[in-house]
Amino acid sequence: MAQTAPTPGTSLSSGPADGSNPWATGGVMFAGVLLMVDGVLGVIKGIAGIASDDVYARIRNYTFKFDVTGWGWIHLVLGVILVVIGLGILKGAGWARVLGIVLAALNMIANFMWLPYVPIWAIISIAIDTFVIWALCTDRSKALV
Repeated sequence: MAQTAPTPGTSLSSGPADGSNPWATGGVMFAGVLLMVDGVLGVIKGIAGIASDDVYARIRNYTFKFDVTGWGWIHLVLGVILVVIGLGILKGAGWARVLGIVLAALNMIANFMWLPYVPIWAIISIAIDTFVIWALCTDRSKALV
């Protein structure tokens, strides 16, 4: 069979013509949803910490030791902000992408400091934030929805 040359203005690559990564583009929508879910779970963590000091393990001699109620307020505030930013990302707002990266990084740091209290859940939250940061940093498209 004879092969023909591509028509002018077309590319031989199978990726999108605008140079965006399809994994990242789909990942940004997923990152918006993950930020919202991580935010809701942060609100739940926060309410649990504020409502009762006995919900989480008591840690002795920890460098980043706060009262569990203090940690509850930190997670509650971060959670509410993450939900709002997740909605902004799903609407395609440019400010939401930048704030999503910043707040996911702050949430990652907070969960790292939260590790001794609930290690498994903190590691899961750190993994979610890592994916969110990657997806928001690698996508170049404008609107998602």
